[in-house]
Amino acid sequence: MTWFRCTETRPWASLRLFCFPHAGGSAVFYRPWSARIGRAVEVQAVQYPGRADRLADPFVDDAHQLARLIAGAMAPLLDRPAALFGHSMGAIIAYETARLLQERGTAPVHLFASGARAPHDREDRRLSDLDDDGLVAEMVALGGSDADALRDPELRELVLPYVRNDFRLVERYEHRPGPRLTVPVTALVGDADPHVPADRAPRWGDLTDGAFRCQVLPGDHFYLVPQRDTVIAEVERALAVPAGP
Repeated sequence: MTWFRCTETRPWASLRLFCFPHAGGSAVFYRPWSARIGRAVEVQAVQYPGRADRLADPFVDDAHQLARLIAGAMAPLLDRPAALFGHSMGAIIAYETARLLQERGTAPVHLFASGARAPHDREDRRLSDLDDDGLVAEMVALGGSDADALRDPELRELVLPYVRNDFRLVERYEHRPGPRLTVPVTALVGDADPHVPADRAPRWGDLTDGAFRCQVLPGDHFYLVPQRDTVIAEVERALAVPAGP
């Protein structure tokens, strides 16, 4: 099973944007992006194992291992410049993937870190130990899940194991010393995010020798859903590509 989902392949595109979902998320989260982003960009959304059409694949609960697997799978798609966009947990995985790509001589042209504390500025919270009701309540509070749908026992049985795995991955993650990034980094955050204070987002700039920009937008942890077009416009601006659609 491949690691990426692409709604529209664009052989003419000048670069690829690899999008990393949040904890409990899947590639479908980024499906609307392809129709909205400039035609010079091909969107490739990462599909983590253990969910959606990869439900039978074993979980990966180590961020460094997950990044290694993704970086390896990206190799055939690096025939043109690549940028990485990650939201929440996805920002951490995208960052670790960027470090690996840089080490291998195929550094991305840009890293976008959305809705996440910087890798060296972690939050001491243990959500993976919550019971099912507590886990659902936390997902709903974050703003990215449908409370009514998660009351369905059958859906819970499918969804909660990989959600719990993802939270465990984030909780166990430790930032390891190593070379700093040399690529530009943009941090994005919602001004009402209960877990990522806007004044902590600039710490992403500590991790790169490249240009750094921080953008605060209205909204909670999932600000990028109602602010989708603004976020995409920021990506297009940073990558210097024509705006879509």
